[in-house]
Amino acid sequence: MSILAGLVPIIIVIVVLIILFSFVPIGLWISALAAGVKVGIFDLIGMRLRRVSPSKIVNPQIKAEKAGLDVVVSKLEAHYLAGGNVDRVIDALIAAERANIPLVFERAAAIDLAGRNVLEAVQMSVNPKVIETPVVAAVAKDGIEVKVKARVTVRANIERLVGGAGEETIIARVGEGIVTTVGSSESHKAVLENPDSISRTVLSKGLDAGSAFEILSIDIADVDVGRNIGAQLQTDQAEADKRIAQAKAEERRAMAVAKEQEMKAAVEEMRAKVVENEAQVPLAMAEAFKEGHLGVMDYYNMQNVISDTKMRDGIASVNQGTEKDQK
Repeated sequence: MSILAGLVPIIIVIVVLIILFSFVPIGLWISALAAGVKVGIFDLIGMRLRRVSPSKIVNPQIKAEKAGLDVVVSKLEAHYLAGGNVDRVIDALIAAERANIPLVFERAAAIDLAGRNVLEAVQMSVNPKVIETPVVAAVAKDGIEVKVKARVTVRANIERLVGGAGEETIIARVGEGIVTTVGSSESHKAVLENPDSISRTVLSKGLDAGSAFEILSIDIADVDVGRNIGAQLQTDQAEADKRIAQAKAEERRAMAVAKEQEMKAAVEEMRAKVVENEAQVPLAMAEAFKEGHLGVMDYYNMQNVISDTKMRDGIASVNQGTEKDQK
């Protein structure tokens, strides 16, 4: 029992030490002291309590100290708590200091919190980036389509990284400049002969205004001739005019057919009335015989007149046919 009683304090001490060393990064504190970074043990404990990973603060601080940068630990911790990437910000500050680019911690942190890669921006300031535009199709005044592909060399503008437009805006502005330049050309041949005129015109427009980049040069990588848009438009217009004329002709034909049908209907109606009236003649004659208004001799005389009229009409038609045959 006495042996167990003596082991209990030792076990308690061991457990306390294990908990202490797991909560307090003693190894990290020793590394900071060896690098000359003044970080107290209670500062590391405070980071633990504030749910900040000490290694993500102390290691960048050691890197900054070795690079000769004057960065306060509290600023690094505040940037970490704001959701920033502390290690990337320190790397960007070191790269800027080596390249003699003026960059302070506050601006680098702001760029990082804005969602931009501050380290990549610093590297782009030293080593410009080439942005290749997609094929831009434009039509010259002679109606010929010209397809242009350009390469834009840009350098990051540290001062305008926060709030400045990105690569998509640069590509869109360059494409707009290409379309304007080609569209104002009298002939597509002029564009093919002097493609550098596109570069000069586009550069003179100041396309990098309000963007996060500075345009160094615009080089025309490829120029091709496309379709004859003018001829195609004229063909389409002629086809459209043809269809309009056909539609109007069809409308007139339909109106003529409707008019003809209307006239036929009127003629049929008149014939029906004639037949109806002819049917009334025998009745009227019978009524006249019955009332004594028409005698037998009157009836015969009327029939003779009708026969004589029919004979005259027959002779006239025969004479007309003979005259036509003689001609």
